[in-house]
Amino acid sequence: RTSRIEIGTAVIDMRYENPLYMAEDAGSADLISGGRLQLGISRGSPEQVIEGYRYFGYVPADGTDQADMAREHTRVFLEVLKGEGFAEPNPRPMFANPPGLLRVEPHSNGLRERIWWGAGTQRTAEWAAEQGMNLMSSTLLSEDTGVPFHQLQAEQIELFRTAWASSGHTRKPRVSVSRSIFAIVSDLDRSYFGREGGSQDQIGYIDGGIARFGKTYAAPPEQLIEQLSKDEAIASADTLLLTIPNQLGVDYCSHVLETILSDVAPALGWR
Repeated sequence: RTSRIEIGTAVIDMRYENPLYMAEDAGSADLISGGRLQLGISRGSPEQVIEGYRYFGYVPADGTDQADMAREHTRVFLEVLKGEGFAEPNPRPMFANPPGLLRVEPHSNGLRERIWWGAGTQRTAEWAAEQGMNLMSSTLLSEDTGVPFHQLQAEQIELFRTAWASSGHTRKPRVSVSRSIFAIVSDLDRSYFGREGGSQDQIGYIDGGIARFGKTYAAPPEQLIEQLSKDEAIASADTLLLTIPNQLGVDYCSHVLETILSDVAPALGWR
Protein backbone atom coordinates (compact mmCIF):
# COMPACT_ATOMS: atom_id res chain seq x y z
CA ARG A 1 0.00 0.00 0.00
CA THR A 2 1.21 3.51 -0.82
CA SER A 3 0.61 6.54 1.37
CA ARG A 4 2.30 9.51 -0.37
CA ILE A 5 2.13 8.88 -4.12
CA GLU A 6 -0.32 11.28 -5.73
CA ILE A 7 -2.59 10.14 -8.56
CA GLY A 8 -3.90 12.38 -11.27
CA THR A 9 -4.80 13.11 -14.85
CA ALA A 10 -3.17 15.26 -17.50
CA VAL A 11 -5.72 16.19 -18.69
CA ILE A 12 -9.47 15.42 -18.86
CA ASP A 13 -11.19 17.12 -21.78
CA MET A 14 -14.06 19.11 -20.27
CA ARG A 15 -15.90 19.39 -23.59
CA TYR A 16 -16.93 15.75 -23.11
CA GLU A 17 -17.81 15.78 -19.42
CA ASN A 18 -21.03 15.91 -17.42
CA PRO A 19 -19.77 18.07 -14.54
CA LEU A 20 -22.07 16.53 -11.90
CA TYR A 21 -21.25 12.96 -12.85
CA MET A 22 -17.58 13.92 -12.94
CA ALA A 23 -17.84 15.38 -9.43
CA GLU A 24 -19.20 12.02 -8.21
CA ASP A 25 -16.33 10.10 -9.79
CA ALA A 26 -13.69 12.56 -8.59
CA GLY A 27 -15.07 12.56 -5.05
CA SER A 28 -15.05 8.76 -4.97
CA ALA A 29 -11.47 8.53 -6.27
CA ASP A 30 -10.26 11.14 -3.80
CA LEU A 31 -11.85 9.43 -0.81
CA ILE A 32 -10.52 6.02 -1.86
CA SER A 33 -6.99 7.43 -2.26
CA GLY A 34 -7.03 9.29 1.04
CA GLY A 35 -7.12 12.78 -0.46
CA ARG A 36 -4.28 12.24 -2.93
CA LEU A 37 -6.11 12.99 -6.19
CA GLN A 38 -4.57 15.76 -8.31
CA LEU A 39 -7.10 16.24 -11.09
CA GLY A 40 -5.95 17.87 -14.32
CA ILE A 41 -8.65 19.23 -16.62
CA SER A 42 -8.66 21.43 -19.70
CA ARG A 43 -10.40 22.47 -22.89
CA GLY A 44 -8.78 19.54 -24.65
CA SER A 45 -6.47 19.00 -27.60
CA PRO A 46 -7.11 18.47 -31.33
CA GLU A 47 -9.44 15.52 -31.83
CA GLN A 48 -9.44 12.34 -33.88
CA VAL A 49 -12.95 13.13 -35.12
CA ILE A 50 -14.75 16.33 -36.06
CA GLU A 51 -16.60 17.84 -33.09
CA GLY A 52 -16.47 14.55 -31.20
CA TYR A 53 -18.19 16.05 -28.15
CA ARG A 54 -21.45 16.13 -30.15
CA TYR A 55 -21.53 12.34 -30.13
CA PHE A 56 -21.56 12.53 -26.34
CA GLY A 57 -24.58 14.82 -26.38
CA TYR A 58 -22.83 18.16 -25.84
CA VAL A 59 -23.37 21.11 -28.15
CA PRO A 60 -22.11 24.67 -27.55
CA ALA A 61 -24.88 27.13 -26.77
CA ASP A 62 -25.83 29.66 -29.43
CA GLY A 63 -23.20 32.35 -29.75
CA THR A 64 -20.51 30.25 -28.03
CA ASP A 65 -17.85 27.80 -29.17
CA GLN A 66 -16.34 24.56 -27.86
CA ALA A 67 -13.87 26.40 -25.62
CA ASP A 68 -16.72 28.34 -24.01
CA MET A 69 -18.58 25.07 -23.44
CA ALA A 70 -15.54 23.50 -21.77
CA ARG A 71 -15.18 26.50 -19.46
CA GLU A 72 -18.90 26.39 -18.60
CA HIS A 73 -18.65 22.70 -17.73
CA THR A 74 -15.64 23.59 -15.59
CA ARG A 75 -17.51 26.38 -13.83
CA VAL A 76 -20.31 24.00 -12.83
CA PHE A 77 -17.82 21.31 -11.78
CA LEU A 78 -15.89 23.69 -9.53
CA GLU A 79 -19.09 25.03 -7.99
CA VAL A 80 -20.35 21.53 -7.16
CA LEU A 81 -16.99 20.58 -5.58
CA LYS A 82 -17.61 23.21 -2.89
CA GLY A 83 -20.03 20.73 -1.34
CA GLU A 84 -22.93 23.17 -0.96
CA GLY A 85 -26.49 21.93 -1.38
CA PHE A 86 -28.37 22.98 -4.51
CA ALA A 87 -30.95 20.27 -5.33
CA GLU A 88 -34.48 20.31 -3.91
CA PRO A 89 -35.11 17.05 -2.02
CA ASN A 90 -38.11 14.84 -2.65
CA PRO A 91 -40.57 15.26 0.27
CA ARG A 92 -41.30 11.51 0.12
CA PRO A 93 -37.93 9.92 -0.69
CA MET A 94 -37.15 6.22 -0.82
CA PHE A 95 -34.40 6.81 1.76
CA ALA A 96 -34.12 9.51 4.42
CA ASN A 97 -32.36 12.72 3.34
CA PRO A 98 -30.30 15.11 5.44
CA PRO A 99 -32.03 18.44 6.07
CA GLY A 100 -31.88 21.22 3.49
CA LEU A 101 -30.82 21.23 -0.14
CA LEU A 102 -28.84 18.22 -1.35
CA ARG A 103 -25.34 18.17 -2.82
CA VAL A 104 -23.56 15.70 -5.08
CA GLU A 105 -22.26 12.71 -3.15
CA PRO A 106 -19.75 11.53 -2.30
CA HIS A 107 -18.13 14.81 -1.34
CA SER A 108 -14.42 15.04 -0.50
CA ASN A 109 -13.27 18.05 1.48
CA GLY A 110 -10.21 19.73 -0.01
CA LEU A 111 -10.57 18.31 -3.53
CA ARG A 112 -11.56 21.73 -4.88
CA GLU A 113 -8.03 22.96 -4.10
CA ARG A 114 -6.46 20.08 -6.04
CA ILE A 115 -7.93 20.86 -9.44
CA TRP A 116 -5.41 21.81 -12.16
CA TRP A 117 -6.05 23.53 -15.47
CA GLY A 118 -3.94 22.53 -18.46
CA ALA A 119 -3.19 25.92 -20.00
CA GLY A 120 -1.79 26.21 -23.52
CA THR A 121 -1.56 30.02 -23.58
CA GLN A 122 -0.73 32.88 -21.29
CA ARG A 123 -4.34 34.06 -21.22
CA THR A 124 -5.75 30.68 -20.24
CA ALA A 125 -3.14 30.48 -17.46
CA GLU A 126 -4.44 33.80 -16.14
CA TRP A 127 -8.02 32.53 -16.42
CA ALA A 128 -7.09 29.41 -14.42
CA ALA A 129 -5.65 31.62 -11.69
CA GLU A 130 -8.81 33.71 -11.59
CA GLN A 131 -10.86 30.52 -11.08
CA GLY A 132 -8.61 29.35 -8.25
CA MET A 133 -7.15 26.35 -10.08
CA ASN A 134 -3.56 25.16 -10.04
CA LEU A 135 -1.57 25.49 -13.26
CA MET A 136 -0.51 22.54 -15.40
CA SER A 137 1.71 23.47 -18.35
CA SER A 138 2.93 20.76 -20.72
CA THR A 139 5.51 20.52 -23.50
CA LEU A 140 3.33 22.53 -25.88
CA LEU A 141 2.21 26.15 -25.91
CA SER A 142 -0.29 27.39 -28.49
CA GLU A 143 1.59 30.62 -29.08
CA ASP A 144 5.11 31.73 -29.96
CA THR A 145 7.05 34.94 -29.43
CA GLY A 146 10.40 33.74 -30.73
CA VAL A 147 11.97 33.01 -27.33
CA PRO A 148 12.98 29.47 -26.28
CA PHE A 149 10.14 27.29 -25.00
CA HIS A 150 11.33 27.24 -21.40
CA GLN A 151 11.41 31.04 -21.28
CA LEU A 152 7.97 31.34 -22.86
CA GLN A 153 6.65 28.89 -20.29
CA ALA A 154 8.35 30.77 -17.44
CA GLU A 155 6.55 33.93 -18.63
CA GLN A 156 3.27 32.01 -18.54
CA ILE A 157 3.95 30.92 -14.95
CA GLU A 158 4.76 34.47 -13.89
CA LEU A 159 1.51 35.77 -15.41
CA PHE A 160 -0.41 32.99 -13.66
CA ARG A 161 1.02 33.89 -10.27
CA THR A 162 0.39 37.60 -10.80
CA ALA A 163 -3.24 36.89 -11.72
CA TRP A 164 -3.56 34.59 -8.70
CA ALA A 165 -2.38 37.31 -6.33
CA SER A 166 -4.71 39.86 -7.95
CA SER A 167 -7.68 37.51 -7.53
CA GLY A 168 -7.35 37.51 -3.75
CA HIS A 169 -6.99 33.76 -3.18
CA THR A 170 -5.60 32.96 0.27
CA ARG A 171 -3.81 29.69 -0.44
CA LYS A 172 -0.60 29.22 -2.41
CA PRO A 173 -1.17 27.62 -5.83
CA ARG A 174 0.80 24.76 -7.30
CA VAL A 175 2.43 24.89 -10.72
CA SER A 176 3.60 21.91 -12.77
CA VAL A 177 5.55 21.67 -16.01
CA SER A 178 6.07 18.56 -18.12
CA ARG A 179 9.30 17.44 -19.70
CA SER A 180 10.62 14.50 -21.69
CA ILE A 181 13.91 13.66 -19.93
CA PHE A 182 16.03 10.57 -20.54
CA ALA A 183 19.36 9.84 -18.89
CA ILE A 184 21.57 7.89 -21.30
CA VAL A 185 23.33 5.32 -19.12
CA SER A 186 23.18 2.16 -21.26
CA ASP A 187 23.33 0.96 -24.85
CA LEU A 188 19.57 0.37 -24.70
CA ASP A 189 18.97 3.98 -23.68
CA ARG A 190 21.23 5.10 -26.50
CA SER A 191 19.37 2.98 -29.04
CA TYR A 192 16.04 4.47 -28.02
CA PHE A 193 16.96 8.11 -27.40
CA GLY A 194 20.52 8.73 -28.52
CA ARG A 195 19.31 10.61 -31.59
CA GLU A 196 17.45 13.09 -29.36
CA GLY A 197 20.71 14.51 -28.03
CA GLY A 198 20.51 17.48 -30.38
CA SER A 199 16.80 18.06 -29.89
CA GLN A 200 15.55 21.63 -30.26
CA ASP A 201 12.22 23.39 -29.87
CA GLN A 202 9.84 22.86 -32.77
CA ILE A 203 7.41 25.33 -34.32
CA GLY A 204 4.17 24.01 -35.78
CA TYR A 205 0.46 24.66 -36.17
CA ILE A 206 -2.43 23.32 -34.09
CA ASP A 207 -6.10 24.16 -34.70
CA GLY A 208 -4.99 26.69 -37.27
CA GLY A 209 -2.67 28.60 -34.93
CA ILE A 210 1.06 28.67 -34.36
CA ALA A 211 2.48 26.60 -31.51
CA ARG A 212 5.87 25.95 -29.92
CA PHE A 213 6.84 22.46 -28.79
CA GLY A 214 9.52 21.99 -26.15
CA LYS A 215 12.59 19.90 -26.87
CA THR A 216 13.41 16.45 -25.50
CA TYR A 217 16.27 16.20 -22.99
CA ALA A 218 18.38 13.10 -23.69
CA ALA A 219 22.02 12.90 -22.61
CA PRO A 220 24.35 11.35 -20.04
CA PRO A 221 23.45 12.43 -16.49
CA GLU A 222 26.20 15.04 -16.10
CA GLN A 223 25.09 16.77 -19.31
CA LEU A 224 21.43 16.58 -18.33
CA ILE A 225 22.20 18.27 -15.03
CA GLU A 226 23.87 21.17 -16.82
CA GLN A 227 21.06 21.52 -19.39
CA LEU A 228 18.21 21.26 -16.91
CA SER A 229 19.79 23.77 -14.54
CA LYS A 230 19.25 26.38 -17.27
CA ASP A 231 15.55 25.58 -17.78
CA GLU A 232 13.78 28.65 -16.38
CA ALA A 233 10.32 27.09 -16.28
CA ILE A 234 11.48 24.06 -14.29
CA ALA A 235 13.15 26.43 -11.84
CA SER A 236 9.94 28.46 -11.51
CA ALA A 237 7.55 25.50 -11.09
CA ASP A 238 7.13 23.50 -7.90
CA THR A 239 6.22 20.21 -9.62
CA LEU A 240 7.86 18.42 -12.54
CA LEU A 241 5.91 15.81 -14.53
CA LEU A 242 8.01 13.37 -16.54
CA THR A 243 6.52 12.03 -19.76
CA ILE A 244 7.57 8.44 -20.28
CA PRO A 245 7.16 6.10 -23.29
CA ASN A 246 4.66 3.64 -21.83
CA GLN A 247 4.71 1.58 -25.03
CA LEU A 248 8.22 0.41 -24.06
CA GLY A 249 6.88 -1.50 -21.05
CA VAL A 250 6.83 -1.23 -17.28
CA ASP A 251 10.39 -2.41 -16.68
CA TYR A 252 11.95 0.11 -19.03
CA CYS A 253 9.77 2.97 -17.79
CA SER A 254 10.80 2.11 -14.21
CA HIS A 255 14.43 2.28 -15.34
CA VAL A 256 13.85 5.73 -16.89
CA LEU A 257 12.40 7.06 -13.64
CA GLU A 258 15.02 5.41 -11.44
CA THR A 259 17.93 6.89 -13.38
CA ILE A 260 16.46 10.39 -13.14
CA LEU A 261 15.88 9.96 -9.41
CA SER A 262 19.32 8.55 -8.66
CA ASP A 263 21.61 10.22 -11.22
CA VAL A 264 20.02 13.61 -11.97
CA ALA A 265 17.55 14.79 -9.35
CA PRO A 266 19.91 15.00 -6.33
CA ALA A 267 22.34 17.34 -8.12
CA LEU A 268 19.49 19.69 -9.04
CA GLY A 269 17.94 19.70 -5.56
CA TRP A 270 14.77 17.94 -6.73
CA ARG A 271 12.88 15.89 -4.18
